[in-house]
Amino acid sequence: QWQLVESGGGSVQAGGSLRLSCVASGIIASRNCMGWFRQPPGKEREGVARIGPISPATGTWYTDSVKGRFTISRDSARNTVYLQMNSLKPEDTATYYCAALRYCSSRVDEYNFWGQGTQVTVSS
Repeated sequence: QWQLVESGGGSVQAGGSLRLSCVASGIIASRNCMGWFRQPPGKEREGVARIGPISPATGTWYTDSVKGRFTISRDSARNTVYLQMNSLKPEDTATYYCAALRYCSSRVDEYNFWGQGTQVTVSS
């Protein structure tokens, strides 16, 4: 039985930081492409960051709006993926989801394992 459980969301003021965690079970995070996605109210879900499997190594990717502010990382021993979010802006407000796929894809609809989401609210 697989499961992805996100945590770490909350409410912060603009300029603040949060660290999201995604604990995987039934899925080996280091063997999958692990992605963070977000869905602002009334908008479509979009990719935020992803980290490829260890082998073959495909590195990380970030959407332009978060480059230099967000960092995705993986702790293989804990089977956990993190999203460190710094310099948060009101436009970062969304429900953030963790997802997994055997390979990295830019298409949201290809990811077949999803967590339940964690809310991030950034106030100005």
